[in-house]
Amino acid sequence: MTNQTDPTGDVRLTGISKTYGAFTAVHPLDLTVPQGSFFALLGASGCGKTTTLRMIAGLEEPSSGTVFLGDQDVTALPPYKRPVNTVFQSYALFPHLDIFENVAFGLRRRGWKSVKKQVEEMLDLVQLGEQARKKPHQLSGGQQQRVAVARALINHPKVLLLDEPLGALDLKLRRQMQLELKRIQTEVGITFIHVTHDQEEAMTMADTVAVMNAGRVEQLGTPADLYENPRTTFVANFLGTSNFIEAEVDSKSGDDIVLKAGGGKLLLPEARCGAPTTTGGKVLVGVRPEKISLTHADDAGEIPEGRNRITGRIADSSFIGVSTQYVVDSPVCADFEVYAQNLDRDPRLVPGAEVVLHWNPAHTFGLDATQDADAGVEEAA
Repeated sequence: MTNQTDPTGDVRLTGISKTYGAFTAVHPLDLTVPQGSFFALLGASGCGKTTTLRMIAGLEEPSSGTVFLGDQDVTALPPYKRPVNTVFQSYALFPHLDIFENVAFGLRRRGWKSVKKQVEEMLDLVQLGEQARKKPHQLSGGQQQRVAVARALINHPKVLLLDEPLGALDLKLRRQMQLELKRIQTEVGITFIHVTHDQEEAMTMADTVAVMNAGRVEQLGTPADLYENPRTTFVANFLGTSNFIEAEVDSKSGDDIVLKAGGGKLLLPEARCGAPTTTGGKVLVGVRPEKISLTHADDAGEIPEGRNRITGRIADSSFIGVSTQYVVDSPVCADFEVYAQNLDRDPRLVPGAEVVLHWNPAHTFGLDATQDADAGVEEAA
């Protein structure tokens, strides 16, 4: 195992940018990826994540800035002189070589005569020891992906770069491979930098996620922090679903801000507000669909005190097994989404029913109201 606190494996980008003529693919950014971490660059296509990865690999020359691996400035070094290896979506295995020779390729090219022990250890790590003498076409997509990882890791890089590595796999296999890659990374202890457009993939695997948008890092943090405390509407919408209510700052009450929305009041913890809190100022109040409870209007008196609440009418509902997803029409938000777990379903909660939406104020977050509330919402293909 590598020493996980050893800074010689840190990847540090300082002022790194990439322009193509008048187009800026990556605006100047500073980023540190700590040694031994599983780091994800997450964003939609065209956001600059792959360009950033290619600058770390040496496959793209930065327009400005420097790439450090530990204390070594590698900005001017060609890819083969950098202690990094890249795994691509296409695997790029040699079809005429068996699995053993595919994995051994890097060592043989460097003149190693005895490779058997290292190759067998690598194939055991990716759980393909019994497939050593098969050709790539005889393996499944997930197995081929693991061969590509083994072939990269056998060179003992300080950093493994993964460019949409699971993009070609079907959903079930992709989920298996997410856990598999996480296990491998934990066992070898080296830095993994993973580029993906798949939010679930990034949140399942990575310790730290950088959400990229239009060539910039919108927010950096743990998956839980990004989800619970988004700082922009883009991050709130790109990672899951958010409901937004436009509200006005009314007053302060202890550690909470009191907001006016429609005819009612909502509480927002001041620590969770990323907008100015001057009286009369506008705030976008955000709350995730699964944090909200739905109560039929006839039972409104049973809702505990101190909860944020708004009234509305169910416009639509869809049963999806583990939960029922409701769309509620409310005076403060036209399409309020609520995900209710299917524990004790109230048969009265059907389209047309008058309801009260209520939630713990601690689950509310506040954002600057000058932002586009729909930023980061994925367009249906």
